[in-house]
Amino acid sequence: MAAVLRLGEEAGSEILISLLIPFGAYLVAERLGCSGILAAVAAGVTMSYVEQTGVVLALTRLRRSAVWDAIQFAANGMVFVLLGEQLPKIMKGASSIVGGDGFLGAIELSAIVLTVYAALVSLRIVWVYISMQLFFYSRAEDLRRHRHPNPRLVLVASLAGVRGAVTLAGVMTLPLATASGAPFPSRDLAILLAAGVIIVSLVAASVGLPKLLKNLRLPPEPSQQRTEDHARTVAADAAIAAIAGALERFSVTTGKAEAYAGASATLMADYRGRIDRGSKTGDEAAMLKTFDKIERELRLIGYRAERDALYRLARTHEISHEVARRLVSEVDFAEARQS
Repeated sequence: MAAVLRLGEEAGSEILISLLIPFGAYLVAERLGCSGILAAVAAGVTMSYVEQTGVVLALTRLRRSAVWDAIQFAANGMVFVLLGEQLPKIMKGASSIVGGDGFLGAIELSAIVLTVYAALVSLRIVWVYISMQLFFYSRAEDLRRHRHPNPRLVLVASLAGVRGAVTLAGVMTLPLATASGAPFPSRDLAILLAAGVIIVSLVAASVGLPKLLKNLRLPPEPSQQRTEDHARTVAADAAIAAIAGALERFSVTTGKAEAYAGASATLMADYRGRIDRGSKTGDEAAMLKTFDKIERELRLIGYRAERDALYRLARTHEISHEVARRLVSEVDFAEARQS
């Protein structure tokens, strides 16, 4: 942290490291005979928790987020492109595994896919029902009245839980051959069943959700506005305290109390009087330039304090990680404008 503050930070290096960590975790896990997919997921979860320390600079975080969004979009599309390219060969191999050819093989495979999908939906329904009951019971009194969730609502939540890319990525990591060189048993069948369940899930959600949602009365959803307002207040208090402390400290150590007082007043007025600064010359222009420099320094101090406060609220579970990420992004964009 101290090295970052003294020497700066290279955004490209940080982004490259964040890209390599999941691959490194995957390779190490596979080398040790463990699940590479689970290792990559664990690496991502760990990176998310490390992110809450606030060590990375705002500009790096913004650039990294843009890079990861592009990679995620490309990777999701790539998985399905690879599946489509291999699908004829996979279907042929899967049909030979179930012992049927042509029409009979397609019927048997369809029956297996529908059976797996039915079992998956059943598990989702049980899980969603239990989760909703726990959610209603743990929330406000107006939600506790819904002790028995609407069956249609449970079914909607179960059908809406469609996932595809992670499932396909996991099943397509099955090796092509065993250690002896023989083809990996039932690999084509596993890939085809996973793809079939995903396709059926997408079709069922597209067809069923509009009908199930029609005239469906949803239980009241608790607003997060109060939580966000509390987080903003805490972050603003932290920023004000940090700026006030820096103002007092710098005024004493630099002997520029008047300049710092003027800069802080300008900061709190939020750019008031900046429009006519371009016409100033001489000593007045030099003083305004000093104000701008000090104001930027105080703003950066305030932004860092806001981020630290938001991360602290997230670590203590006073706000959700989603709210924390959104508010930290707002602070990051504000800080990026000062860079």
